[in-house]
Amino acid sequence: MSDFLTVLRTKLQTKIDERTAAKAALDAILAAPATEGRADLTDAETAAFTEARAKVNALDTELDGADGIKARIADLEQMEARRHEAAAKAPTSPVRVGAEARTYSLETERRDGVNFLADLVNRRDDPGAAQRIQQHMAEERIHRPGLEARAVATTAFAGLTVPQYLTDMVAPKRKAGRPLANIANKHMLPAQGMTVEISRITTESSAAVQTQNADTSETNMDDTTLSVPVLTFAGQQTASIQAIRRSTGVDTTIIADLLGNVETLLDQTMIREATVGLNAVTDANLDIAYTDADPTAAELWPKLFDAIQQVQTNHYGGVSHFVMHPRRFWWLASNVGTSFPFVNLIGAGPQSGGGVTSYGYGEGPSGYLAGLPVIVDANVDIRYTAGTGTAGTEDAIYAVTADEVHLWEDDTVVIEAKETAAAALGVLFVVYKFAAYTVGRYPNAHARINGSGLATPSF
Repeated sequence: MSDFLTVLRTKLQTKIDERTAAKAALDAILAAPATEGRADLTDAETAAFTEARAKVNALDTELDGADGIKARIADLEQMEARRHEAAAKAPTSPVRVGAEARTYSLETERRDGVNFLADLVNRRDDPGAAQRIQQHMAEERIHRPGLEARAVATTAFAGLTVPQYLTDMVAPKRKAGRPLANIANKHMLPAQGMTVEISRITTESSAAVQTQNADTSETNMDDTTLSVPVLTFAGQQTASIQAIRRSTGVDTTIIADLLGNVETLLDQTMIREATVGLNAVTDANLDIAYTDADPTAAELWPKLFDAIQQVQTNHYGGVSHFVMHPRRFWWLASNVGTSFPFVNLIGAGPQSGGGVTSYGYGEGPSGYLAGLPVIVDANVDIRYTAGTGTAGTEDAIYAVTADEVHLWEDDTVVIEAKETAAAALGVLFVVYKFAAYTVGRYPNAHARINGSGLATPSF
């Protein structure tokens, strides 16, 4: 109890110091008008005075109220004094155990009101209870000589040894995320409509060297409308009211998982969608075959530059990133050789074709290849088979111009609906977002490397 009294006395002194400081602040507020020759407090001073006075009053109540710190200290001091007085009067002779009646028995409980559990609870504050517990333990050692030699493990108390569930360390299902979407050219999604329309000039004007007195060159321009659909990415989960009310963090775990699924689906669709995804657009335009039964990084190396030059030749613009599956980049990083690039590259040492900048995932470039940042994206389809679109073992490499990966997206919406499954005491969670994307504004701004040389790599 003395330790508890020490804690209370320290707390008392802290509160006294707080009250002294609060009273000083109150006095300073009241002194300001007199010092400045004013009769009244300003609005700001009035508010500060009210707050300071409330704090002083609260501290007074905490210190001096019926349940205040001072009252609690006084009660504990009296209790400790009584305990010391009783201990001083108690016999000092050693505990004797012989033929006397046991300390705890049905007879002593009926006759004297002595109860083992009550003494066990009160032994700290009741010297008599503590002495009876000590006597009982001595009796047990004599009457049960093997008592101290027997030990029990937690298995003996299966109902009392409660498993501790670290609910703040729940391990959610990991998602591939949205690495490609993160580098896209982002726009606000228009408030209405289910398509985004873009005009693409498909017939250009002309220019020619003029012959004197002849008309200059003229070609009528024309455009084609690029219609980009607004898609809905969504998922749902129904949970019982019991799971939500009688568990910890179930609702937040469900919502976080659905949010991850929606973002991953968006990224997957931008790459894999059969008609307007990155894979489909490059398949119809700049598709570079890499066929090799025994591929090496050195043999793949020229294809990276072929993709770059194809975009520059056809789009008249520059590639900004390579996007590839993690297994492809780290396979390239694992290769060693005796050759080195003829042209030194930014982001690479003098005898290498690239460099590793991060071992993270979805946190920006993992490294550089051929002078370009590499985005690793596990949503790159590893089932692509060149020219067929059927299941296979290959993963393509995409040379992309990030400014021409356009993404319009709205805020993600979370719905928690109790009415939908009310009869079954269920709660329906729905997460959705509207988004539109296109890589087809300039289809030749992106190229793809694919073929048997990009089958499952060996490490």
